[in-house]
Amino acid sequence: LNLLEPITTTETVSRRTWGSISDHLRLEHDVSTPGPELTTSDFSEVINLNKSQPLYVEYEAILSGETGNSIEKNIALGSAVKIELSCRLADKYSSMKILRVTWKKGNETIKHINKTENSWSIQLTISENRKLGSYTCTVEGEKEFSVVFLPQIEGREKPVISYEGDSAILICKSHSYTPIAWTWYMTNGSEQIAINDSLMLDKYVIDKADPNVTHLKILKLTKEDDGAYWCEAAFELGRSKGKLKLSILTLMVPLKPFLAIVAEVVILITIIFVFELYSKKKEKRA
Repeated sequence: LNLLEPITTTETVSRRTWGSISDHLRLEHDVSTPGPELTTSDFSEVINLNKSQPLYVEYEAILSGETGNSIEKNIALGSAVKIELSCRLADKYSSMKILRVTWKKGNETIKHINKTENSWSIQLTISENRKLGSYTCTVEGEKEFSVVFLPQIEGREKPVISYEGDSAILICKSHSYTPIAWTWYMTNGSEQIAINDSLMLDKYVIDKADPNVTHLKILKLTKEDDGAYWCEAAFELGRSKGKLKLSILTLMVPLKPFLAIVAEVVILITIIFVFELYSKKKEKRA
């Protein structure tokens, strides 16, 4: 989430906050057969943290209806973890005859277990980035249900606006997990150039006071500073990049509406003056 927060009239701050790291899981519910609409309350998710095994987490999707819409849920994984993904039919489908249940990672079928009569799960050890991917549970019977656990990198842009000669602060923050390292990049055409402590000390200042937060301060802004900037957080399971766009305006930009009004007033006064002058000359001739 990007928040534009002006600190003073000469300094602009942009914040990007993550509630998780680069690799999220988006939980979708989709059904291939037509039927009544499924409301948000018809779909639920259960997350259990096993206290005796702190690195073991369970996620369960309850299949309770039919819809053409997707319901999404982001799941954050900050480090290596054992995880169980389950799909379960709602109680109203408990008597439905099940023809086939399939779990897949991408297009590859993987082995699952029956937790209960109407619940099927897979157990994974997520120890590296390549273990992440699209995990799909499909239940075929009188009706067909499909649940997709899909990793997704969030990235939302909101322009940061500042003026020539001012300074701007771009901020990225990781809410739940502490990155191993932060890196800032600026865009030069199609190329991304890393901004480090040795690059133009009088232009860029990187604040590393808080391991969960990184600040990039850009001094003495010019039109050349206009463009996209990226902050990258490195985690045990992968990397996450956030994009922030900086727009630099000249000082004349905020004055343009005022100057336009002044010009209109001057033109109006001139017209009135000319009209009065013409009227007086006409009266004298009469």
